[in-house]
Amino acid sequence: MYELKTKETDHSVIEFIENVDSPKKREDAYELLDIFTETTGYDAKMWGPSIIGFGAYHYKYESGHEGDAPLVGFSPRKAKISLYFAVGDDTNREYLLKDFGKHTTGKACVYINKVADIDIEVLKALINQSIAFLKRKYPNKNKG
Repeated sequence: MYELKTKETDHSVIEFIENVDSPKKREDAYELLDIFTETTGYDAKMWGPSIIGFGAYHYKYESGHEGDAPLVGFSPRKAKISLYFAVGDDTNREYLLKDFGKHTTGKACVYINKVADIDIEVLKALINQSIAFLKRKYPNKNKG
């Protein structure tokens, strides 16, 4: 059976951020921690070794694969900062990203170099729409 690698852990978010090599990335991680905490109302938790997640939901795919994941999150990685938002047809993500600032996208991630490159109000809108989408898609499976 498939074992999820990214699970919620009891590791310290602050300790993780303090161990980020780059002082600037560490500063950005603390700023993102404040923005995500204030916007979501959830406490930050470590998911796996390097993702700071907020809230949680339980998903189950038609294939039968299921698990838990954070509603939103971020990770201050060496190359770029990864932001994790829900992806779906009705998330409005692409529309919001037009005014987000300097970024690149992957399938489920949005990558930024630094917080100064982005519009914080658009970040808050992305966080809120992601949570609203996941709560609609997985009702009664939110773990907060």
